Amino acid sequence: MKLKLLKVFLGIVFLMSVSPITAQPPGCFDIREYGAVGDGKTLATEAINKAIEAASEAGGGTVFFPAGTFLSYSIRLKSNIRLYLDQGSVLLAADASAGGRYDEPGKGAGNKYQDYGHSYWRNSLIWGENLTDVSIVGPGIILGEGLSRGFYRSENWEAKGIPAGPYMWDGGANKAIALKLCKNVILKDFTIVKGGHFGILATGVDNLTIDNLKIDTNRDGMDIDCCKNVRISNCTVNSPNDDAIVLKSSYALGYARLTENVIITNCQVSGYDVGSLVDGTFRKNEGHLVPDQEAPTGRIKLGTESNGGFKNITISNCVFDRSRGLALETVDGGHLEDVTIINICMRDITNSPFFLRLGARMRGPEDTPVGHLRRVQISNVNVYNADSHFSSIISGIPGHDIEDVSLRDINIWYKPLDSAKTQIQKVVPEYIDSYPEPAKFGVMPAYGFFVRHVKNIEMSNINIHFLGEETRTAIILDDVRGAELLNIEAQKAEKAPILQLRKSEEITIRDSNGLDDVHIEKATTADY
Repeated sequence: MKLKLLKVFLGIVFLMSVSPITAQPPGCFDIREYGAVGDGKTLATEAINKAIEAASEAGGGTVFFPAGTFLSYSIRLKSNIRLYLDQGSVLLAADASAGGRYDEPGKGAGNKYQDYGHSYWRNSLIWGENLTDVSIVGPGIILGEGLSRGFYRSENWEAKGIPAGPYMWDGGANKAIALKLCKNVILKDFTIVKGGHFGILATGVDNLTIDNLKIDTNRDGMDIDCCKNVRISNCTVNSPNDDAIVLKSSYALGYARLTENVIITNCQVSGYDVGSLVDGTFRKNEGHLVPDQEAPTGRIKLGTESNGGFKNITISNCVFDRSRGLALETVDGGHLEDVTIINICMRDITNSPFFLRLGARMRGPEDTPVGHLRRVQISNVNVYNADSHFSSIISGIPGHDIEDVSLRDINIWYKPLDSAKTQIQKVVPEYIDSYPEPAKFGVMPAYGFFVRHVKNIEMSNINIHFLGEETRTAIILDDVRGAELLNIEAQKAEKAPILQLRKSEEITIRDSNGLDDVHIEKATTADY
């Protein structure tokens, strides 16, 4: 027995002597073996793509990025490939000074129905089209210093004397990761810093898992467009200049396609200064280059592009910090329906805590009918220090109601108005065909909730407070058919009613502080 154990031990020693533990396992393709140098100066584009080609020819495998800084232009993913960014590895997006170019944008949708950046994928640091079984994983960093936050031109190119027109492809890139019409995709554990216009743009991707990412970026964190079966979990996204996690359903594929069966859970979104998430300082002193020139963005949103619509969406256990509020928008003909939102905590919200908007911008093919926004449940939400200029807005348009909305167990503390209080809207414009954003409506005549063109809404266990002087009513229902207000606790402003009704009917109030139990069959105008 002892002799047998000795032979086994000697065999292990022999194997270790001929096969060092530092050797890569079978199926692993180290980019250094294909010429990559991690000095942050030597272009590694060719070496990385050679490693991917070799892995693909072998039937698949892991392309390994060790510790070091690897400078690159476009990296072309292939099916059955995993990119692994090891601890200490940095994939650095090159700019024009490195002497190369990113891949040409490729064939786009050929239409004007969505933002230009949504129509092209190959002008990216990492891109893939029509792939299956791909992943980008590991604790490393994707650093998009050479990516443009606008169209294609990097901001520092002009300073270096490199001319470029904003609508012309000039060899630059505006996305960290872009995927089109792929299946079975995993993005996990890495960090994106300065991801360009889109840190992640996934269009027509099915079975997509995004887990444990940190994104600290200068425009959108992740855009999930026309995708099905998506799980986004445990992600922290800081994006002061645009949206953090945004679901879209554009016409970028040349046809309308639903975004459906999506789970967003255990995520944090914010609008602190770029870079201050990853360095832990959470600064808020710099000016923010926000496209609409308003406050930091950094939120979770459904829309604005909404041709295909949204269905079966769950958002849970998320934190909003120094950002705009939750936005559910469909304005291009798609149906937004069957959405559940639960366990949300918000602090320092720079516009409406809740913005539900059905509109008729109709940026899509002619004769497309107006869509629907219906069957939305929002519950267990705590909001502190929200901007009361805009209140929470739930608004359809004349002839097209938002339907079947449930708001339950919600607490909101609104900060007071500033000098803009003299500009309070007496009549709120409809803005039927405008870009949907709360600030477009101006200072709302209600500080808590403004609800208009809605059929069947339940508001239950709602507590609304203001943190300073307030002159406006708490809740306005305008052209609402069927509302239940149950256990409403709304702080009353001096000389203003708690509730105001306008052209509304079938309104039931019960067990609410300061309001009598009553059923109102019809009211042209009434204060309570």
